[in-house]
Amino acid sequence: MADNIIPAATIIIAREVASGFEVFMVKRHHQIDFVAGALVFPGGKAAKDDFDPGLAEFTDGGDTFSEDMRALGAAAIREAFEESGILFARAAGEGGIVSADRVAALEPYRKALDSREISLLEFLRKENLRLAYDQLAHFAHWITPKNMPKRFDTHFFLARAPEGHAGLHDGHESVDSIWITPDAAVADRKKWNVIFPTKLNLMKLAGAPSLDEAMTQARVSRPLTVEPWVENGPDGQILRIREDAGYTQTTALMKDAT
Repeated sequence: MADNIIPAATIIIAREVASGFEVFMVKRHHQIDFVAGALVFPGGKAAKDDFDPGLAEFTDGGDTFSEDMRALGAAAIREAFEESGILFARAAGEGGIVSADRVAALEPYRKALDSREISLLEFLRKENLRLAYDQLAHFAHWITPKNMPKRFDTHFFLARAPEGHAGLHDGHESVDSIWITPDAAVADRKKWNVIFPTKLNLMKLAGAPSLDEAMTQARVSRPLTVEPWVENGPDGQILRIREDAGYTQTTALMKDAT
């Protein structure tokens, strides 16, 4: 990975509803220096502590992950907890994900983790928790185009929302949150600012007939790395992606992509 590309991770958190399934999304604060005001999945850049080898003692699943992927799984779970209050972890020795009551009791850690007052490893040790990698399915891998001033190497995971975890934005990096169907998030561009990678991943999700099918497909397929590039076209610059990555749309005018 080039020195100027920042490793990042996000979780597409989904739940079943009568009409199919919804995903949890947050609206970024307008003063954030990256995708300000956009509707995104909870996530962010990996922290140094996410690469701590000691985390290996506090994880369930992820046996097929590389060392870097385990760190990105840790980053995804940590960021999701910080930004949404949804925690993909279980108490040591227990099978189920932590209950809604336990998550409520852990609420103060969201700010402490975000401000780096406590590391992820310290949090897990103190609360006797284990990261539930087994709940994550690797869904997508995107790298920011070379022409962008800030570049991220982002891995997207798909996960079913733990029972009782309602989700709530942090009021700091994100100022609003919503459970919304993938189709609805894409359809109303006047209401929601959805950037190109988010839009395409929502469209890919919308193609699944059910959450079970989306999870199954994510677990059995290996996502191809997508690094968009820019070309000049008759109507302005065009953002393009590879044709074989499983997306129904592969081009967009730059002015419509951000």
